[in-house]
Amino acid sequence: MNSNSLAISAKNVWKLFGAEPEKYLAKSAPGKTFEEIKADGYIAGVRDVSIEVHHGEILVIMGLSGSGKSTLVRCFSRLHEITGGEIIVEGQNIMELSEKELIDLRRRKMGMVFQSFGLLPHRTVLENVAFPLEMRGQDKHTRRERALEVVKLVGLEGREEYFPRELSGGQQQRVGIARSLAIEPDIWFLDEPFSALDPLIRREMQDEFLRLQGMLDKTIVFITHDFDEALRLADRIAIMKDGAVEQCDTPDRIVLDPATEYVRKFTEEIDKARVVRARVLVDAGVSADGEAVDGKATIQELARKLVDDPRDMIPVHEDGKPIGAMNRQSALDILLGSA
Repeated sequence: MNSNSLAISAKNVWKLFGAEPEKYLAKSAPGKTFEEIKADGYIAGVRDVSIEVHHGEILVIMGLSGSGKSTLVRCFSRLHEITGGEIIVEGQNIMELSEKELIDLRRRKMGMVFQSFGLLPHRTVLENVAFPLEMRGQDKHTRRERALEVVKLVGLEGREEYFPRELSGGQQQRVGIARSLAIEPDIWFLDEPFSALDPLIRREMQDEFLRLQGMLDKTIVFITHDFDEALRLADRIAIMKDGAVEQCDTPDRIVLDPATEYVRKFTEEIDKARVVRARVLVDAGVSADGEAVDGKATIQELARKLVDDPRDMIPVHEDGKPIGAMNRQSALDILLGSA
């Protein structure tokens, strides 16, 4: 992958909590397990992580509580100072930036949304959304116009003069999203933004999020502990445990080919048929006759056709072009379970 396509590149990143962590990292930490580091009196919030985030993709970071998800994302924006390694954001080594340069990078390039909405209670929706633009020093007219634009974008037109207490939880979260979008960030960090919402509103917010991403094409790092949410949103999923990334891959690959026993257990309850897409099963060197299926369709979506179709190999197209053929039995094994 060309480095110009990377929004974020993290190499061998460590974040240790404890006394003089840099000295400990240089002398002792590499090669030790999370528990061994803990026994030495340190907590490995992030442990030797190397990961890349491409422009325009949604990378979802998953893991149990304490796995290091939020710590890693805070390292990406240098809200945490890393103990070791390198983080490049939009071509800049953020560890080499002065405080002024770092603040400028965050204000120009980064948007952040967290689980707690953090709205200013005595400001209206419009004033909350315009607040980061006010901090930038933009004039009142310019920031009002931009705030009106993003309030409409997130579906809150008509509620500009409401106060946070007059809004539902889902509406408050939309204000938080609008506020982060107001600065037109290239990179968007979202830390469990929907986890406080009830299931129906959460689903609606996921739909809204996907709609916005379809329009705006941001680079997004999204933290969640909900695998269903990850499957709906992610281009790739990174699964963390004890500060380390166990696997980072597409949802299909993670459920079909887990890299570690932990990932296998993490994903074993997932219905593979609703995750795996036809394109993943394609043999590019094989052609087949007859009606083709869409490579973007899941095996679950193709279930009736797979059961009824007598062909051994089924042609697969993507965006109207042939990409190879899929072995019907392999698809049926995912759908029904292998014999």
